Amino acid sequence: MSDASRPAAVVIGAGMSGLLAAAALVGHADVTLIERDILPAGPEPRRGVPQARHAHMVWTGGVTALDTLLPGLTEELVARGARLAHVMGDMVSRAPNEIWFRRFTSTPHRNLVCSRDLLDAVTRERVLADPRITLRQSTTVVHLAGDAAQVTGVYLRTSGSDTEEYLAADLVLDASGRGSRAPHWLERLGLPAVPERRVDAGVVYATRVFKAPVPGFPLVNVQANPAVAPGRGGIILPVEGDRWIVTLSGTRGGEPTGDPDAFTDFALGLGDPVIGELIRDAEPLTGVALTRGTANRRRFFEKLGCWPGGFVVMGDAVGGFNPVYGHGITVAAQCAVVLRDCAAGRGVFGPGGARRLQRLVTRPVAAAWDLAVGQDVFYPGAVDRRPTCVERVLAVFVDRAVAAGARDPRALGVLLDVMSLSRPAAWLLSPGMLFAMLFGRRRAFLAGAPLTVEEREAVVGEG
Repeated sequence: MSDASRPAAVVIGAGMSGLLAAAALVGHADVTLIERDILPAGPEPRRGVPQARHAHMVWTGGVTALDTLLPGLTEELVARGARLAHVMGDMVSRAPNEIWFRRFTSTPHRNLVCSRDLLDAVTRERVLADPRITLRQSTTVVHLAGDAAQVTGVYLRTSGSDTEEYLAADLVLDASGRGSRAPHWLERLGLPAVPERRVDAGVVYATRVFKAPVPGFPLVNVQANPAVAPGRGGIILPVEGDRWIVTLSGTRGGEPTGDPDAFTDFALGLGDPVIGELIRDAEPLTGVALTRGTANRRRFFEKLGCWPGGFVVMGDAVGGFNPVYGHGITVAAQCAVVLRDCAAGRGVFGPGGARRLQRLVTRPVAAAWDLAVGQDVFYPGAVDRRPTCVERVLAVFVDRAVAAGARDPRALGVLLDVMSLSRPAAWLLSPGMLFAMLFGRRRAFLAGAPLTVEEREAVVGEG
């Protein structure tokens, strides 16, 4: 029920970013959630999230943020089949520089692993159960109301209607994802064009679901090497329902296809054939789902010289990343925590509050952007210019940090702090990491995937 003493907020988009934004705001405002599609009733695919068919993980930084916003959410997901996978104890992972990580168990990091359908469904149930949130489905935001100084609401159109409806709001938050119309809406209000950068490695993703040959198998991840084009990689993600979600990827000239008969051969042709070997005799449960359009895209809203009050953009609408790095949901959750903290002080609803918040939500986006672009910029055709000297030096440093993490559990902990978006990238310069890089043990790198004999034989047999 609406309270006249509380501000009114409109959140555009009921994906993960929009749901978490609504959860962040509902303690401080009455929220109307605008969604163009019809949401499924349970853990089922939805039309607006075609990438949901592929493998997803939520890094530690995202798990922490999810439970901050929705206490007990992770516990509920685990009760319904999700898994908190220890990194690296429950993972077999090859880094982009082709170094296999040892399965050290001393790090505190655990990634949330489940299908995207389950994650969305459980989150949706929790958020929409709050009576202070009104969901309007089959409804599209046509444009913003107001002017360059202040957004006062939105104009809506319901499916099947030619009439625009005005909905007033003290805050309009755009969480509509990669397809956001925010730059166009702002130009319509008289603001200048929003600066953008695009780094497109040309990645194509192909996913097929298999029946899990054995329960409790580790995640298996073979990351593509940007120095060896085309970059090809893949992951086996054991999820609820005794299934393996297997996602393969390839950059320009080495893309996977939608042909089911070519799927296993592609996996066998990766830099290491372990994924192909593990799925060769597994029972497929689906065909192959193919996705293109995976470019890193960053919109620099915070660089505009002026910004309207009452309007904020967050999540994928600010920065969308190559999905291979698994940072999208973590960034959405961390942005929502920033939003909640700002709303608690009611600063977001006051003068200059929206501009201040727009700058703050940029920080999680920028952290993930730097990690993704730091790799993808090296693929042929990803950018119009050659990587800069600074980008090349940083890439060499990260490779050495990975090498240290593959040998030393303390260095691995520092590396995972950064990769999980729990710490800023500057944490790689911490004394523990630098000591490991300079003076740490020089044990030999692993020659292959660190599966135990029992794990491998349980799937592929003794041959």
